[in-house]
Amino acid sequence: MAKFDISSLDPTKLADWQVAEEVEKHMTPVTELSEKWGILKEELLPYGHYIGKIDFAAVLKRLEKKPNGKYIDVTAITPTPLGEGKSTTTMGLVQGLGKLGKNVSGAIRQPSGGPTFNIKGSAAGGGLSQCIPLTPFSLGLTGDIDNVTNAHNLAMVALTARIQHEFINTDEFLAKRKLRRLDIDPRNIQMKWAIDFCAQALRDMVIGLGGEMDGFMMRSGFAISVSSEVMAILAVFKDLKDMRERMGRIVVAYDKQGNPVTTRDLEVDGAMTAWMVRAANPNIMQTLEGQPVMVHAGPFANIAVGQSSIVADQVALKLSDYHVTESGFGADIGFEKFWDIKSRLSGLVPNCAVVVATVRALKMHGGGPRVVPGKPLDEAYTKPNPALVEKGVANLIAHIETVKKSGIKPVVCINSFYTDGKDETEVIRRAAEGAGARVAISQHWLKGGAGAADLADAVIDACKEKVDFKFLYPDTMPLRQRIETIAKEVYGADGVTYTPEALAKAEKLEKEPNVNDMCTCMVKTHLSLSHDPVLKNRPKGWTLPIRDILTYAGAGFIVPVAGDIKLMPGTSSDPAFRRVDVDTDTGKVKGLF
Repeated sequence: MAKFDISSLDPTKLADWQVAEEVEKHMTPVTELSEKWGILKEELLPYGHYIGKIDFAAVLKRLEKKPNGKYIDVTAITPTPLGEGKSTTTMGLVQGLGKLGKNVSGAIRQPSGGPTFNIKGSAAGGGLSQCIPLTPFSLGLTGDIDNVTNAHNLAMVALTARIQHEFINTDEFLAKRKLRRLDIDPRNIQMKWAIDFCAQALRDMVIGLGGEMDGFMMRSGFAISVSSEVMAILAVFKDLKDMRERMGRIVVAYDKQGNPVTTRDLEVDGAMTAWMVRAANPNIMQTLEGQPVMVHAGPFANIAVGQSSIVADQVALKLSDYHVTESGFGADIGFEKFWDIKSRLSGLVPNCAVVVATVRALKMHGGGPRVVPGKPLDEAYTKPNPALVEKGVANLIAHIETVKKSGIKPVVCINSFYTDGKDETEVIRRAAEGAGARVAISQHWLKGGAGAADLADAVIDACKEKVDFKFLYPDTMPLRQRIETIAKEVYGADGVTYTPEALAKAEKLEKEPNVNDMCTCMVKTHLSLSHDPVLKNRPKGWTLPIRDILTYAGAGFIVPVAGDIKLMPGTSSDPAFRRVDVDTDTGKVKGLF
């Protein structure tokens, strides 16, 4: 455990990076951290003094017969654009359980460079509940996202080169190089290039300008790296053999007869997997109070699966008595994917789910002024107004009901801000308890693990109860019925509509023999229970519009896209990179949050 007493730090006066910088002077070396956690020397792959990778296959083989610890998922209500502190709560809960003497670990997702340098920040937590060291966590860590990006772009290199060579060369020329003509339709490409920034200027573009030696001219573009199917595979793969097989099933395009063209057809799947071998092992870091934290896979449950990896959770559950993992955004998308995708594929049954709620977000859902990143909060959010909170609690109740439908025990964490009034938090407590949830007010941001004691107690109590776990839908349910079930039971929609293109794809998919073996991974806004980010609280009287359906055959996902969602976010007019810099005397990065 870290020897430094974090209670001497005041997060109301220090930025997150300053808190991290102070504690990092007293961090536990990763060799000592992993040894205390039960990892053997040969199972640790150090990256410097304080970060490492874990040979997950070796650990799981060695501890195969050891019972798993208690499994806790952290989710949330529908957030404001500022976020409501899931990562902070995850770190706070891990620290709180540690304060109670529990053998505990956490698992969070690696932050994307897009939000880190844009609006949302690095997702390491905040205040006195963080994952450290902050700078490497925020700036690439051990290179997993770079590996995802390179593996993804290698597929695009193979695809575009093949189109060009088939266009300019004869069948005889191709045969000499042992290439069969794939007859790829350049108007039916399923992938874009990947980059891990929010770069709206790259969403749509024309490539191959120039002569025939400069490539085939066609429409293309970029998506953010963490939305890549390669990242989805990293989140759900079981072992290296499984990863290799999944990598070969990725559909990159269709031929002119409408047949899928895969990475295996392009003979690039082996090389893509080679890029991912190092990334397959989860990263180990620590909380501000010295508990182990696994960091693996990527964010964005609105456009991706948004879960830390299955293998990270499997390892941690063998080594810990309590393991806390995190799902992206609210329970309508992050928890639903944890429930119906991650748990289905992993076979792991959660004991408890924590739903993070804030006074601020519930005031917004109650009709409060618009919350705009980069602009000061309206005083409605910093002055007591229990009536406004009361109007917004319907959103919280919707998320509690979603968790209860899974059979998992919900614990509502009121993530306390120092501007919250007692009457406001009491409104939330009454509503949550009335909906059948345990409730704890937590001050982990302000006080670290000591401030999360009540939350930790509530989670321990919830984990003692029997779980009657069940999926939202059976594997045998047809695709469109699955989509409608999610829309009605989780989002609260009256029904579903389809564009002609989406309907045609759904009908075609439902005729394929192995379609029920694939999970349904919805894409929609995280800022509303509905598809429309403007609709707050618990919208009624609306239908979910499905405008497209994507197929991620490698990950094993069918991906219905609801509303106007971009796979490449945009950078704001006041991005975070304006405040990030380097102290040229020490080389330390400052300004991260």
